[in-house]
Amino acid sequence: MLRLAGATLSMFAMLYQLFAIHIPAGYSVVNFFSYFTNLSNIMISIVFVVSAVRLINGRRDPSATDVAIRGGIVVYIAFVGIVFNVLLRDQDLGDLVPWVNGVLHFLLPVLGIVDWILWPPRRRLPGRVVGYWMIWPAAYAAVAVVRGAIDGFYPYFFFDPAQAGGYGGVALLCVVMLAMFLVLAYGVRAVGNWLSTRRWDDEREPQGRGLRSSDG
Repeated sequence: MLRLAGATLSMFAMLYQLFAIHIPAGYSVVNFFSYFTNLSNIMISIVFVVSAVRLINGRRDPSATDVAIRGGIVVYIAFVGIVFNVLLRDQDLGDLVPWVNGVLHFLLPVLGIVDWILWPPRRRLPGRVVGYWMIWPAAYAAVAVVRGAIDGFYPYFFFDPAQAGGYGGVALLCVVMLAMFLVLAYGVRAVGNWLSTRRWDDEREPQGRGLRSSDG
C-alpha cells in the first residue's frame, strides 16, 4: 500500500503540473520530461508499482538484476531530494505548484529511502553495481550540456555556461555532482547490504532452529 500510494501521488502530481500548468502556459512537453526530477519520479513510481505487484502475487525473491535496478533508482531519487535542498531551493521554480514541488522533491525521495530501509534487498549487491548506477547520471549530464549548446535549453543552471562561469564551471559542477552520486551510491549499497543481512538472516534463524530441533 505504501508503494502504490507513493507511485499514485507522484504520477498525479506530475500529470497535474503537466496538463494543468505546463501545457496551458505553452511550455514544451519535451522539456518537461527533460528534468532529472521528473524522470527519477517516473522511475521510482515504476519500481514501486512493480514491487507492490510482486508482493501481491507472493513473489519475494527478485532477480539480481531487479535488485540492482531498484538500488540505482533509489540513488537517483535520493539525489533529487539532496540536490534540490542544497542547490535549487533558492532558485526560481517558475510555475511549479508548491504542493507538486513538495511531492516530487521531498516526499518521493523520502519514500524511496524509507522503502529501501523497510524492505531491504534480499540479495547482496556486489561492488560493481555502483559503476552501473553511475552510467545514467553521467549520460544525463552529457546530453543536457550538449543539447543546451544546440537549442539553448538547460534543465538546470549548473549545465548552463552562462550561469556556471563558462564550460570550465559546468565541468567542475558536473564532477562535483558525479562525486556526490558516487558517495550516495556507495552509501545506498552499504545500507542495503547491511540491512539485508540483519533482516533476512534474522527471519531464517528461527526456521533453521526449528528444523534442527525437530530433527533431534
